[in-house]
Amino acid sequence: MIRIKEAILVEGRYDKNTLAQIVDAPILETSGFGIFKDKEQLSFLRKVAHQRGLIVFTDSDGAGFVIRNHLKSAIAPKYLKHAYIPDVYGKERRKTAAGKEGKLGVEGMPPDVILEALRRAGASFENEDNHTPQTITKQDLVELGLSGGKDSSEKRKALLKQLELPEHMSANAMLQALNLLYTAEELRQLIQE
Repeated sequence: MIRIKEAILVEGRYDKNTLAQIVDAPILETSGFGIFKDKEQLSFLRKVAHQRGLIVFTDSDGAGFVIRNHLKSAIAPKYLKHAYIPDVYGKERRKTAAGKEGKLGVEGMPPDVILEALRRAGASFENEDNHTPQTITKQDLVELGLSGGKDSSEKRKALLKQLELPEHMSANAMLQALNLLYTAEELRQLIQE
């Protein structure tokens, strides 16, 4: 498995499943055109892009380019990288028929094509020997009073508001978001402040 520094944004869960088998990186979904209506998700994507960079990896069909262009206008270009898959005609194994344009999406690409697209996009491939910052764990959330205790829910909501993250995040979703944006030490400092 190849580790990548940036977060990767794909259209849906099948794209995410395909990438998760090839790369070790945070993989986020747009939920297709759902990204157009979800201001909280877009705000979260801006934060992730600013903190660690964001690789937009949508399908090569018209819908993929509509989503990509929306993100280009919503997030500062210096934080975005764009990975493109080639036009390959066919249908994914799970589908009974090809898509509207007859092209394979990210989920239908072989691993070597996906890795090459990420390389061409300028993804930051990390050496497995590199030191990675301490991740935030569920135990950290418990120790900080954000999970499993009296008033944990209220404390989580206050933290989400302070960090300008979506207020309806579960503890698990918040944990994923925190790990994308902060180290364990940075979170402890935020809580103390």
